Amino acid sequence: MQLHHLIYGTGYPLIILHGLFGSLDNWHTLSKSFGEHYKVFSLDQRNHGRSPHSDEFNYSVMAHDLAVFLEQRNLPEVYLLGHSMGGKVAMEFAFKSPEKVAKLIVADIAPKDYPPSHQTLLETLLSIDLTQFTSRKDIDASLTTKIPDFGVRQFILKNIYLNDSGIFTWKMNLSGIYKNYAVLSQNITREKTFSRPTLFIRGEKSPYIQESDYPLINSLFTQAKIVTMPNVGHWVHSEAPKEFYRIVMEFLQD
Repeated sequence: MQLHHLIYGTGYPLIILHGLFGSLDNWHTLSKSFGEHYKVFSLDQRNHGRSPHSDEFNYSVMAHDLAVFLEQRNLPEVYLLGHSMGGKVAMEFAFKSPEKVAKLIVADIAPKDYPPSHQTLLETLLSIDLTQFTSRKDIDASLTTKIPDFGVRQFILKNIYLNDSGIFTWKMNLSGIYKNYAVLSQNITREKTFSRPTLFIRGEKSPYIQESDYPLINSLFTQAKIVTMPNVGHWVHSEAPKEFYRIVMEFLQD
C-alpha cells in the first residue's frame, strides 16, 4: 500500500492522518502552517483521497500502512496527529510501536466503541448514480433532502472528481468503507498503554469525547492531557483552525 501524501516544510517529522470521508486536502492550510516549524507528511489513508483502494480496511491494517510509510522514508521517530478515524489509527500505531511516536495528538475521538452513526449517510451516497450528473450543483441538490446540513454536503462533495472520461466518480472507496464500517465503529487494540506525552483535543459541542471517557483515556495514555475547544463540534481543526494550531504548537514545543 503506497499511500499518497504531500510534504510541507523541513525539520522534525510530523505525520497528519485525516478522518473518515476526508483526505489530506482537508489539512492543506494547517499543514502549511505546521510546515513552518516541522517537516509535515500529510497522508491520504487507504480507500481515501488519491491512495489505493482495498477491501481490507480496519485499524490494524491502517496502522501497518503507517509503519510501512515510516520505514520507507527512514523515519525512526515522529510526532503523530490524527483526527477521528485518523485518531484511532494513530492510537493503534502508538500502542503497537510506542518507540516511534515521540508525541501523540488525538483530535476528537476516544479509544472506545461508537454506534454506527454514518450508516444512513453511506447508504444515501451508495444510492446515487454519479454518472447521471453533469454538474456538482446538481449532485448537491440531489443530496439536499437526505443530507440537509450544507457543511456535511460540501465535505462529502470534496470526494467527487471528473475522471479522464469526463464522468463524475468517487475518490474514496465507498463500497469498501460501507462493507467495513462496523469494524471502524469498534474500539482499537487496548492490551497496552502508551506512556509518552499525549494530547487529546475535544470539541465542546461534539459528542465524541465525553467527560466520562476521561478515566479510560488516562488509564491507557499515562501522560495524557485533555483540552476542550469552546464553541466547536467534531471538526475542531476546520471550525477553529487558528485555535487548533495554537493548542497543538504549545503541546509540541513544550
